[in-house]
Amino acid sequence: MDNLTHMGLDVHKDTIAVAVLRPGTITCDERVIPNTPEAIRKLLSRHADPSLLRTCYEAGPTGYDTHRVITSLGIACDVIAPSLIPKRSGVRVKTDRADARNLARLHRAGELVAVRVPTPAEEAVLDLVSAREEIKADRRIARQRIRSFLLRYGKRYPKPTDRWSFRFEVWLRALRFEEPLSQATFEHLLGAYFVRDSQLAAIDRQIEELAVLDPLAEPVARLRAFRGIDTLSAVTIASETCDFRRFGTAASYTWRSPGSFPPSTRAGRAPGTAGSPRPATSTYAGCWSKLPGPIGTHLRCAASSRSASKGSRPRSWRTPGPRSAVSPAPTASLPPRRAPTRRSLPWRASSRASCGGR
Repeated sequence: MDNLTHMGLDVHKDTIAVAVLRPGTITCDERVIPNTPEAIRKLLSRHADPSLLRTCYEAGPTGYDTHRVITSLGIACDVIAPSLIPKRSGVRVKTDRADARNLARLHRAGELVAVRVPTPAEEAVLDLVSAREEIKADRRIARQRIRSFLLRYGKRYPKPTDRWSFRFEVWLRALRFEEPLSQATFEHLLGAYFVRDSQLAAIDRQIEELAVLDPLAEPVARLRAFRGIDTLSAVTIASETCDFRRFGTAASYTWRSPGSFPPSTRAGRAPGTAGSPRPATSTYAGCWSKLPGPIGTHLRCAASSRSASKGSRPRSWRTPGPRSAVSPAPTASLPPRRAPTRRSLPWRASSRASCGGR
């Protein structure tokens, strides 16, 4: 498609650097426009045929508003993954115009990878889940401040294993300090904790209501079939991924595939990690959960009928099965067992050879 015009946009809060690469040319027409919907529409209206125009910009803190404005005009727009943009070694000059030129040229060469743009409904759910994580972190900080304050004044709860329960909160409300300023400080700390706790409870109720509505009803129902994943974890995973078909493997879904990204692309983070850590955190937390997964009604009834026919109580996931009624043979008649020696363990040499040892 040599008759296509490619436009690279370097989007910032107030301005957009534009580089237009026309068919059959290698130099770009550059300009800087304000980051407003009116300026974007005025820029794109100069092209007579929108079907021959291709635009792209890097995903960033400005979100997908620019993408929605461009696509509303009938023009194709790709949001590019910043970590997958090819970079030439030795190029140290980085300006807004240079980034726009690089996007236009690489987009025409087909070297860029576009991300999936969520719908406004999916983005709203993701914002709600992100707000919940931030409020949860704020509540944890508020709890740490209260514990540190009580430690300085020698206030100890009689049951350390029952912290942050209803009884613990009642005990906190009943505490009194001799100094009026200390009492006022403690009340402010308590107020900050209870505000965050009530906000978190309200968001949890709202997420529970959203989990039974479209478009989250089907993916949440499928995710809850796994052991250790309940509604909140399922909504977090579904809102972050949006579409599981865009991931080739489970490792790429959790952003923990070794070697997925070079270490230089993620400064300060472990190699092979990218994106939001919430899906991986929810998945790992579910894997470590000790709760059993949901069991179908027909399986539960079948297990109960088999247990009743055998005359034994049904086994649970923790309770071991009944011991055999056959008594073991007496051990007095058996010869004494010889302690194992290095020669009687042939697996030592083979395991050392397989591991590369001497």
